[in-house]
Amino acid sequence: MCGRFSLTQSTAALAETFQLEELPAWQPRYNIAPTQTVIAIANASGSPQARLLRWGLIPSWAKNQTIGAKLINARAETVAEKPSFRAAFKQRRCLILADGFYEWQRVDRKTKQPYYFQLANKQPFAFAGLWERWQGDGDVVETCTILTTQANELLQPLHDRMPVMIDSQDYDRWLEPTLAPDHQALLHPYNAALMQGYRVSDRVNRATNESPDCINPL
Repeated sequence: MCGRFSLTQSTAALAETFQLEELPAWQPRYNIAPTQTVIAIANASGSPQARLLRWGLIPSWAKNQTIGAKLINARAETVAEKPSFRAAFKQRRCLILADGFYEWQRVDRKTKQPYYFQLANKQPFAFAGLWERWQGDGDVVETCTILTTQANELLQPLHDRMPVMIDSQDYDRWLEPTLAPDHQALLHPYNAALMQGYRVSDRVNRATNESPDCINPL
């Protein structure tokens, strides 16, 4: 799964990496948690645009917003079939911007050791995401979820799942408004040789801790 991640890059760096002319205002984040705001690129009006979304997908048919906290991730293997995700998978795919994410390794019955994973070149990247627009009681809320797949060789010692990281050459393909059979083929484990990971402080365990200490190696 993916339960915490970071996006510490400047807006200028993100604009260059993802070839965007405009980006919403963003302060470096070291410990993004579910229900918080993320930056995503979505093809909502004919061309890719960056927008702020709430992490935790609320399907358009939901009666209230509480379901969002339970839908922070969607399994790539079943995303086309699950009622909560299948409509978004067909029409509302997005790229969720990040430059690292966390996973925990169980040490004993009471202790888990957090690890931080990023690209070996420390550049920003994009998770495969889905987004939805929900309206209720006059409020319009745009939310998203991160797709997960089987862990690669780097993550396997810690967990059997990892977030789907879309290869940069496939960004445009993932954002195409029409679903095609090869979209499912993009949802594979990322090349472990292009990544690195290391132990970090358990400060990341508390969502209110938001500082570079969260990603500093132990």
